[in-house]
Amino acid sequence: MHSPEPRSGTGLVLLAPGGLADPAASTHLAALLGLRALSGPAGDPAQQLAALADQPSGWLLPLPIDPGQELSCGGCWAEALGAWRQPALLLIPTQAPAGAPRAYCALLQLAGVPLLGLVQAGGTWSPQTRRRDGLPWLGWLPAAQPDQPLAGADPADEAAVALLAACRRRWRELSAARPGELLLDPPGAGDRPA
Repeated sequence: MHSPEPRSGTGLVLLAPGGLADPAASTHLAALLGLRALSGPAGDPAQQLAALADQPSGWLLPLPIDPGQELSCGGCWAEALGAWRQPALLLIPTQAPAGAPRAYCALLQLAGVPLLGLVQAGGTWSPQTRRRDGLPWLGWLPAAQPDQPLAGADPADEAAVALLAACRRRWRELSAARPGELLLDPPGAGDRPA
């Protein structure tokens, strides 16, 4: 796989074990973080990431395939994201295997991807258990009810407020660690109080 000149990220790529299967989760996260939801990429990662460099700042791009899946053009999305220094957010569904959070964090770390953190999708949130994991958990997206919008869509909702605050804090930490590379304001900075 061709290694491009590293570029600044102006948005976040949303990753999930096996690929993002729930479009409602990416729409909900984009709204919560104050980012534009883009449609998932197809094709060569280098071409897709080059096209993203031309996008106006403030987007969230869900990756519909597993970030570690071998591609026909060689390599995988995790390697491309690391080469481009593209920040990513990892969504972990509650039905994911127990080792998935650690395995995907290790994959992304090995590839050099600036990982904003992990978000649990659905299930019951247990902050104590997540702290024991020792992984960069940001929070929880409650599951949607069949006839209701996703819980947490109201910024006053406790889970949404906590997730937004954690994402902002982590974005500032990533930005401080990589001065001049992460030009995007923290997610949601323009429309909600910190």
